[in-house]
Parts: sequence; C-alpha cells; structure tokens
Amino acid sequence: MDRDEAREIKGQLADFARDLAERGGAGATASAAAPAGEGEPAGPVGREAWAPTLALGLAPREGGGYGIAVRYRLGVPAVRSIARRVASEAGPVVDVRRTGRIRALSRSTGTGPRPPVVTAQAAGETGRVRPLRPGVSIAHVDVTAGTLGAFVLVGDAVHALSNYHVLAGSPRAQVGDAVVQPGPADGGRAPADQVGTLAATVPLARGRTATVDAAIALLDDPDVDLDYPVGRITTTAVALGGETVGKIGRTTAVTAGRVTAIELDDVVVGYGEDLGALRFDDQIEVESTGTGPFSRGGDSGSLVYRADGVALGLLFAGSETGGENGTGLTYVNPIDTVLAALDARLAR
Repeated sequence: MDRDEAREIKGQLADFARDLAERGGAGATASAAAPAGEGEPAGPVGREAWAPTLALGLAPREGGGYGIAVRYRLGVPAVRSIARRVASEAGPVVDVRRTGRIRALSRSTGTGPRPPVVTAQAAGETGRVRPLRPGVSIAHVDVTAGTLGAFVLVGDAVHALSNYHVLAGSPRAQVGDAVVQPGPADGGRAPADQVGTLAATVPLARGRTATVDAAIALLDDPDVDLDYPVGRITTTAVALGGETVGKIGRTTAVTAGRVTAIELDDVVVGYGEDLGALRFDDQIEVESTGTGPFSRGGDSGSLVYRADGVALGLLFAGSETGGENGTGLTYVNPIDTVLAALDARLAR
C-alpha cells in the first residue's frame, strides 16, 4: 500500500490498541507499564496506558510500498498480547519487532540514558581533537560524553549540533554553560578543554510528547573540519524507508545500517530521574547491516546520513536487543525537524 493508505491504517490501529488497553487494563499509568524509575502516574487510562510499550509506524516493503511497523518491549506480557492483536488486525502487511528497553545513549545508568562505553573500549574518537570534526566526544561540563554530530549555522555563527541530553543533560542546564571536548567521561575539563557554550536547546519535559532531542553549542573557534569523514554534508532529505545509512560516533565510530521504519509514534525512551520516560512521535528506526550494533552508549548526537551523503536524522536513543543481528535498534530524530526547531541550517 502507498504511504497515505498506510498512515490511515496506522491511525486506525492506534485507536484499536488504545481500546484494547482500556478494556484490558494493560498498565493503568506510565509508571505501571515501565520498570521502576522510568515513568510517573500519567492520569486516566488511555493513550498513556499502552504507549510506553507499543509503538506504531510505517515499514518499507521490498518492491515498494509500506506495511505497518509494530514495536513492543519485552517483559510486559499484557502489551505483547495487544501487539499480537494489533498485528492480526493489520493483516499480512505488518512488521512486528521486539525492541527491548529503549534509552538515550549517554549520560547515566539504571533506567536512565545508557552510559557511554568506557574510553578504552570505544572505537571512535575519545581524545582531544582540534580542529573540531564530526564524530568526536563532546558534552556539557556536567554530562559524561556523547557525540558531536554536525556543524550548523545560526545566523552566521558556527555551532556544534548534538542532543539535549549531551549538551545540556538536565533541566538545570543554562545557556552559557561550558561545553568541553572531549566529554568529561573521556577526560575533558573546563576551562582547559572548553570549546564553546550551550546556546540553545529544544526543551524536554515530563508528560510532554517530543519529536526531537537536540541542542547546539556556540563554538569559541569557528575553524572546524566540515569534510570529515565522508565529505561535506550540506543537504537534507526526509527518510522514506529502506535507505542504506551511515554515521560516525564517539563509541562505535563509522557504522552502516538500514532504515527499517519511519513515522514511528509512541517511542518511549528512558531518561532517568530528571525526566522519566518520554514519548517521541515521528521517529526513524535503523538496524545495523554489519555484525555489530549500529550504535552504543556515547553515540548520541551522531548525524545519520544516506550513502550519497545526504543527512536524514540525529541519533538519540537505542535498545540493546532487536534488529536482524540481535544487537539492538537505533532511533533517530528527522533532521529537518531538528534544524527547524533550532532555527539552524547545516554549515557549508
């Protein structure tokens, strides 16, 4: 079926899943549907009841067209039952996957963001790098480490683009806070390793559905390497599904993957005590096409690009299970939504 038809069916299935959750009592609140610490009471039974464990989107099909992507988290029997009912209702054009728990890929432990892989085990760039380039370790001075994804312009000023949970880390962060390279987990300290200051964020808040996890830092030195590692990336596109993609990150360096779902709604990501479990709509899903994972803790903020060097999204979260090779699935904010939210454009 074409994209418009798939979107219509996705909406109908979302209503069907909500009805099943209400009638079956599949987790009355976000906290009931998630492990301790991942959520908080979310009010009346309804969308909040099933959303923390069931996401719906569009899955590209071989030969063209779309099916319905159904994603559910392991360990919640009631939601597994709902996923089966939804898949049955969708018919033969359905792609059902178990995701495991999805977390932002840096900063904390437990039910919060997945901490960065220790420096000695990271395949990417964890040392001090000047001039700055994409893929290096970076973070707010009070965060562990994430990835510098790309360089963007706000007006004529050069900024570093990464995630909110990398460049800000919590609602307590303020514009003007120090940003260091490498990130503190990799030995970066202010003022010796300061490369800029937090300039703008797209705020995240408990109980509010988000579309992006993004922030920018105003750089002290605008002399940066725009060509590393695949040439200058200056254009963007909307993910259609099925694209071969790559990224360069602080932890796993250069990896390859494939877009396995688009327009995923109700992707719930654990952010720990400060923010709890947050719901994201209109997300992109990527699975690895290699033997290892597409991303791991510390890769948050990586720019995800097509094989022809066109930017598709900003990597922000992932699971440790799922995908064709079992190493997890990665979740990505659409790049045009990110740039619009920050009033920025890719540097040329």
